[in-house]
Amino acid sequence: MQDITHYSAKQKTFLVLLRVFIGWHFLYEGLVKAMNPNWSSIGYLMDSKGFMAGFFYSLASNQSVLEVADFLNTWGLIAIGLGLILGCLTQIATLSGIILLAFYYLSHPAFVGVNYALPSEGSYLYINKILIEMAALVVLYVFPTGKIIGIDRLIFKKKVH
Repeated sequence: MQDITHYSAKQKTFLVLLRVFIGWHFLYEGLVKAMNPNWSSIGYLMDSKGFMAGFFYSLASNQSVLEVADFLNTWGLIAIGLGLILGCLTQIATLSGIILLAFYYLSHPAFVGVNYALPSEGSYLYINKILIEMAALVVLYVFPTGKIIGIDRLIFKKKVH
């Protein structure tokens, strides 16, 4: 476990803020999907490129599987977001966020010459916003920010080093 007493108040504050900001992004994206009864990931999945495209097409091609994927995506975003914002089970929330973002990246990799139906905000060469947010979650995974400020501090009640 990381010894957090060696970090300044400023370092701890910005690590927690990073966690909360990413949590807000996940929560907001999940709530937008949950509140739109017509939302479906079918368009995103059918626009997949790269070596995993066949897997994503197969998710979209079966209505029952698509409904499960949409449910898991929506409520996964909400649960991850709440976990990060509240500092509750942050290791699980962070790891889940990393996995979810990895699926997003594998569905829509930032490769040269790959064009998607939905316009992007710019041109990327391998590293895009998804990969950057995933890297930020990896940083948060190695720092016990929920034990600094969060419900984890109450749940685990271990003395924070």
